[in-house]
Amino acid sequence: MSYNIHPLFVHFPIAFFLLYSLLRILPFERWFSHIAWRQIRFVILLAGVLGAIAANATGEIAEHLVRPDHRLVETHSFFAATSTWIYGLLLAGELLVFLNPYLAQWFPNLQLLQVFVFVERVLANRARAIILAIAGVIAISLTGLLGGVMVHGTSADPLAPLVLTLLGI
Repeated sequence: MSYNIHPLFVHFPIAFFLLYSLLRILPFERWFSHIAWRQIRFVILLAGVLGAIAANATGEIAEHLVRPDHRLVETHSFFAATSTWIYGLLLAGELLVFLNPYLAQWFPNLQLLQVFVFVERVLANRARAIILAIAGVIAISLTGLLGGVMVHGTSADPLAPLVLTLLGI
């Protein structure tokens, strides 16, 4: 007998991604300057991305066990993958901030080092990171809403009928 363990994994990335976005969007660094926010954000984001990978993997299994509406599950899967990619890019930016000082020792090739520095500047830029975090909140919220519709129907969330209509489902 197979069990649907997807519900055990899905709530962790949602919580971690929303918490990361909150920490990224609001000026906590200015409000509480004595706290190491970069390290806290990195750990929260790493946990969220690892949780999202587990949720995506178990979601594939759940799809074959439960057999929900095909369009609904494909849209849910699209937004789940989009969320994972958005927060994965944010994680790459946060990771490069830590690694770039050491990369000069590991990669003596100046051109490769310049690529890493450029990618860090693009992904770790505060304004771009905030835009990505907002896009991530939208994507993970839609993922959760669609997952809730699959489990509880449209009556559990008052926004569900409107979102389903907008998405053409």
